[in-house]
Amino acid sequence: MVVRMRHTRAHTANRRSHHALKGTRLSKCVKCQAYHVRHQACTNCGTYRGKAVLSLAKTIARSEKKVTKKKETAK
Repeated sequence: MVVRMRHTRAHTANRRSHHALKGTRLSKCVKCQAYHVRHQACTNCGTYRGKAVLSLAKTIARSEKKVTKKKETAK
């Protein structure tokens, strides 16, 4: 079967002009003023909409442990 009415490149490009990806929307945290992805908890302080939802004590301790381990292996 033969395509009778082909779309030109310009017509196709005009249709696809709205297909571009947009950047992520960021919001400022109420508590620490750091930027975070919307509708997700702040990775800096662990709050969401002003309430503490994540306990970051474990993650901070884990990251400090990794840093000390790296320093020891570097020596």
